[in-house]
Amino acid sequence: MSKPEFVYTIYIASTPEQVFAALTDAKMSEQYWHGSSVVSDWKIGSPFAIRMPRHNKEITGEVLEYDPPRRLSYSFLAHDGSDGGKASRVTFELERQRDQVRLTVIHDRFEPGSVALEKISLGWPLILSSLKSYVECGRMLHAPWYENEATTEQAQ
Repeated sequence: MSKPEFVYTIYIASTPEQVFAALTDAKMSEQYWHGSSVVSDWKIGSPFAIRMPRHNKEITGEVLEYDPPRRLSYSFLAHDGSDGGKASRVTFELERQRDQVRLTVIHDRFEPGSVALEKISLGWPLILSSLKSYVECGRMLHAPWYENEATTEQAQ
């Protein structure tokens, strides 16, 4: 029996090179990842992190595959322990289709019943839609859960 996984495909009016750059550049990632940045030297075996200054936390992992502009993969250890300390894997597959890119994200290697899988299933669609908006239009999308956090913080 295979372990649960999350698979999402989105089409972006761009080139594989531009999308791959957005996936791997810290400054670009801040724009569509709602202030968080993706950080690594992108050598296989090197550390990987998504720095989340809003929460003063990091998602960490290791670069597993780096094949620009076709494929990128890294392990993913949740910042909140919702994965029970067992890393999952994120893989990006980029395919040129005429004047657009077919981007497929496969996030797998979860344990059955994983809380982390539930959480990323809500997060990835917004991050990927924000990536699309950023690459195509130069703007990011709003993250509604941050609005909820701001409302809660103001009430305290």
